[in-house]
Amino acid sequence: MSKETIPNQYDGPRAPAKRLQSSHVSLDYVSSDNAAEIDAGIRETIKGIGMSILAMGLGLAKLKAKGLYDDLGFRSMNDYLEHLCDEMQIERSTAHNWLYIGEAYTKYRRDLERIEFTDADGPTKLPYVDRALELYEKRDVFKNVKDMSLRAFKEYSKGEEAAAPPSKIRVVGNKVYMGKKLAITLADGLDPKTKSYLAKVNVQAGEALEAGEVLYTTRLYDMDELKRFERGADNLKKQMRINFKKKR
Repeated sequence: MSKETIPNQYDGPRAPAKRLQSSHVSLDYVSSDNAAEIDAGIRETIKGIGMSILAMGLGLAKLKAKGLYDDLGFRSMNDYLEHLCDEMQIERSTAHNWLYIGEAYTKYRRDLERIEFTDADGPTKLPYVDRALELYEKRDVFKNVKDMSLRAFKEYSKGEEAAAPPSKIRVVGNKVYMGKKLAITLADGLDPKTKSYLAKVNVQAGEALEAGEVLYTTRLYDMDELKRFERGADNLKKQMRINFKKKR
């Protein structure tokens, strides 16, 4: 009886399937550019097979961004979503929200992976990131999108400052009024540019006092220096107010 040598064909460990680091869900279908594979993956996920809102959102976002809905026989992404909702018996608003989530994650993927954002952190917060970034520093927005509840992050993204009431300060000719009361009269002999400047200064001072704010004056060299000072002061005020709200 002869003995045959069986060659050792082991060539190292197999590469793991592609996974979304932040959601710990297999992303085979999201990594694909095949419309049918993405569609099948989305449908399986809706049924609860490896449930991941992020995965579904990213799949829908890819179908839209690359126009892959056309490969499935649909004229538009909206047509595809309508058909998907009818077949899978889900609300249209739900499917559109998944799409918005996928688009938001795609847009900010690097930032979200850095904070290890997962399905458990609440992907439904992601569509509000754009609005929050208009009001707050980037590092604070991505910390809060991970830590806050959906309700809290929605409110945060709107901004917490109430709209200021209409000012009682007004200028009529060379007179500055507070309500119906005359506050300041500017000299008639002032040139128009100086008169306009002083009127603006007095109006802003009156509005600050009216709002209970602290009024502080400083001298600057010229308008260019003023513009640089204003930008820095605005950024500093924003950061100080955010820190103050966190401490309350």
